[in-house]
Amino acid sequence: MDAYDVVIVGTGAGGGTLARRLAPSGKRILLLERGDWLPREPSNWLAHDVFVDNKYVSEDTWLDGGGRPFQPQVHYFVGGATKLYGAALYRLRPQDFGELRHHDGISPAWPIGYDDLEPYYSAAEQLYEVHGAHGEDPTEGYASAPYPFPALAHEPRIQQLADDLAAAGYHPFHAPCGVRLNAANMPYSACVRCQNCDGFPCAVHGKSDAEVLGVRPALEHANVTLLTNARVVRVVTNEAGTAATSVEVEHDGATERYSGDVIVLACGAANTAALLLASRTDRHPNGLANGSDQVGRNYMFHASQAVLALSREENPTVFQKTLGLNDFYLGSDEDDFPLGNIQMVGKSQAPMFRGERPKETRLAPHWSLEAIARHAIDFWLSTEDLPRPDNRVSIDGDGRIVLAYTPTNDVPKQRLYARLKSMLGKLDMAEEHLLDRFAYMKNEIPVAGCAHQAGTCRFGTDPATSVLDVDCRAHELDNLYVVDTSVFPSIGAVNPALTAMANSLRVGDHLLERLGATAAIETAVGTA
Repeated sequence: MDAYDVVIVGTGAGGGTLARRLAPSGKRILLLERGDWLPREPSNWLAHDVFVDNKYVSEDTWLDGGGRPFQPQVHYFVGGATKLYGAALYRLRPQDFGELRHHDGISPAWPIGYDDLEPYYSAAEQLYEVHGAHGEDPTEGYASAPYPFPALAHEPRIQQLADDLAAAGYHPFHAPCGVRLNAANMPYSACVRCQNCDGFPCAVHGKSDAEVLGVRPALEHANVTLLTNARVVRVVTNEAGTAATSVEVEHDGATERYSGDVIVLACGAANTAALLLASRTDRHPNGLANGSDQVGRNYMFHASQAVLALSREENPTVFQKTLGLNDFYLGSDEDDFPLGNIQMVGKSQAPMFRGERPKETRLAPHWSLEAIARHAIDFWLSTEDLPRPDNRVSIDGDGRIVLAYTPTNDVPKQRLYARLKSMLGKLDMAEEHLLDRFAYMKNEIPVAGCAHQAGTCRFGTDPATSVLDVDCRAHELDNLYVVDTSVFPSIGAVNPALTAMANSLRVGDHLLERLGATAAIETAVGTA
């Protein structure tokens, strides 16, 4: 059995970031990824292949709370979900770390505050080459460092929208975006600012994902090993059940075992919980780290809507995901509870409608979908989903994931939609900018759309109500850690990737100290 100082299960925003942080330490690190490298091929940028054929979606089958099977929108590749994410790298608001009252109840406080995570937010923004402009969004918290790259410029149609929103008294800002764009020297830019970014893999590695900026730099260190197509099926403990000793892995048709002084799980909220539940022992009959009965509970994934407004004139924007609006994030004069975040999404393409709304578009002629896409201005609305004990991940007798989920905060979700509709309708625009009567195609995100999944292994100070301690170490096992979004006590209303990356860097510094690699901490911080 091969032995390592650290075994990291999963290579996405949590695991890939942690690997890069620990790599300079010289410690023996094993990265285990259940998928393979995502192939670089023409299909990366073909909307039909990505959105209709679902070429890069896993073949998993999960069950909902009623026992009905569905295919989750999850991606198993080196880099995890970041390979197809929209690279919107937002910080949570400072208020998100405290207790917040919502329409449907309380969003609980985190065991750390914004100030604790802030240096790691700045480090993650440097590491993932984020473009942005601190200070434009009045709801954002203090930033100890500027973004490493200037904000992405709006294209003319989006700039006009931003100007009109500002003139109407709103506070649009340049969305923080993780793309490897060198606008001042495009011949040397990895990103070409194309339309095939949000929801697509990037064939030219122009996206700031966890493969390109986490795993690949880590593998430049000889002490780091990556094993792909390696599915971890069980975490093994010592006889006393006080520490994890190894992981069992299905690889090349055989079961292998790898030991580690420290075991770190970063499989995503659903799969991390499922792995802990599947690793039950006599000492841990309800699953590892589950003495509190909290493993798998409090699953969250945002109350989201994809919405498009139809413009009278064509919208020729290519890279549209450059604008955000948080005026209603914490509520408004008319709403005494938070509504959420509004941001642009990637520009509509006709095949996306076929994939996202197959029943509604089945009989629509292609030319009509093309016309809608040409005139579309596209938005993504996110309202906070509240943690509920009965919204949970479990496993059935065959080891399949069962996801029981009931949405929360539907009223503020609908009010945020109404705010956007009203806001666009009241803007003092020239007649040709938007239709006098707005036509909207509103796409509800089903439970299968779990890109923003979080919860299931919350961290906290009380072992009776949390799975992990403040360092994201299991209360019940001395050397078992979790660094993905499953640790979140609440999800906020912005994309969770940057918070997962920042927290992974924070836990990484703790692990460096634990492993006696203090000198490497400074090196890691300096290269972040």
